[in-house]
Amino acid sequence: MKVSDQIRHRIEEAIASGELLPGDAIDDAALAKMYGVSRTPVREALLQLQAQGILISTPRGGSMVAKMNLQQLLSLWELLAELEGIAVRLACERMTNDEIKALVKCHRQSKKVVDKDDIDGWQNVNLEFHELIYAGARNPFLRQEVLRIRFRTGVYRRHAFGALGRIKSSYDQHEKIVSALETRNAPAASSCMADHMRPGRDAKSLNDFIMSLPRELLAV
Repeated sequence: MKVSDQIRHRIEEAIASGELLPGDAIDDAALAKMYGVSRTPVREALLQLQAQGILISTPRGGSMVAKMNLQQLLSLWELLAELEGIAVRLACERMTNDEIKALVKCHRQSKKVVDKDDIDGWQNVNLEFHELIYAGARNPFLRQEVLRIRFRTGVYRRHAFGALGRIKSSYDQHEKIVSALETRNAPAASSCMADHMRPGRDAKSLNDFIMSLPRELLAV
């Protein structure tokens, strides 16, 4: 793997984990020192991320993690909900019985995390749950697009999720998705997933979600 690709992946991981937040500057000198290279491969990585809209250039010639305004965030989240609905519909039609059993097992085991109200633990088991569905959908291009949007919206979703305390609610929504998959009810599975992924299921929950977002993470 090229050094520029390694650097790009490092930045992506830092953003995905919350180590780098929207508005944070990228220290290209520190990255060059970390990898023992000139700034050329660092600039290559930064330009690639700028082309994807993940980073933006600053007036002084540096780069920082891009912020989204509320309209952009809700538009992306709306698209994510629809794509996740497509993924589970395809999975419902294409998963083997053993794959569905593995999904059920994953869901049942996640109850331990729910009982502990462990937000970080839930993030891990939730991703495993969704990854099993992406694999069952048998469409790598769909998975790639879903993960791209999850990556772009991840920090905002984590903040809102933690503020609203939705672990138990999310588990219950997973239960409905699993039940639909077990009966091979693709329309129900898709509907349950889209409902599960929306930022607000009604006017109040949407308002609570918006109010929970840190203003410093949003673009003006």
